[in-house]
Amino acid sequence: MTASVVAGELARLTPRDRLLLDLLDQHSTFTTDHLAQLAFGSVGRARNRLNLLYARDILDRFRHYQRPGSQSWRWTLGPVGAALLAARRGATMPRPAAVRDNTARLAMSPRLNHLLATNGFFVALTAHARDRSGVRLGRWWNETRCREATGNLVRPDGHGVWVTGGRAVPFWLEMDLGTETVGRVADKLTGYADLGPRRAYPVLFWLPTAVREANLHAYLSRAGVPDGVSVATGTDDYAAAHGGPAGPVWRVPGDPAQVTLADLPGITVPGDGAPWDG
Repeated sequence: MTASVVAGELARLTPRDRLLLDLLDQHSTFTTDHLAQLAFGSVGRARNRLNLLYARDILDRFRHYQRPGSQSWRWTLGPVGAALLAARRGATMPRPAAVRDNTARLAMSPRLNHLLATNGFFVALTAHARDRSGVRLGRWWNETRCREATGNLVRPDGHGVWVTGGRAVPFWLEMDLGTETVGRVADKLTGYADLGPRRAYPVLFWLPTAVREANLHAYLSRAGVPDGVSVATGTDDYAAAHGGPAGPVWRVPGDPAQVTLADLPGITVPGDGAPWDG
């Protein structure tokens, strides 16, 4: 990797390429479908550009063996892409072998599916907002950024601010894939009760199925929700046919009604949520 290679690629990057690098830098990996929704008009156009960036070592990719069919590519930063980001920061360019090692560790990480599901949640919100005036995902933080903001009192999988109709709904996201007991899932709320008012956003649990959601609500009805904590749940299976996470798929414990993300009770203010930034 030489400075001339990086400089040459820098001159060829489009604004959309820069967006892809920033997204992958912050959120590690996306599927082809994710990136198509985030930055392209179609999966075909996404594949063409992504394959070109892969051939130039700006992006890297991996996928696991799957039969029948093929698993979608998971995209991440390639050696040149990582070097471009380092150059922008004024940091030392990473060795290509180190970047490849990071990709290999990510591919074998036991948290890969969890990360992809979390990123997919925010991708769905971004895609929903694209063609709607006055609607946008005003903020999207990864797990590391969330821990920094909360002083490690809690470990949210993500944080967002959903802006629509002139008001903002900030939230913490807890992604659940059904691998823990509902008791352990509910126990995560204890830490949120220790956050100060500035970070007292509603906690959203995104669950795989309506059955899992019903079990969690039953547990919360017995154990209770900590004082000062607002909670809502949604499920992937129900949301698939009802507008995704932006749609009327959210339930508050003790209330059978389902509301949109924009209509969740809790902290809302005019604007983009900036008053909670401290």
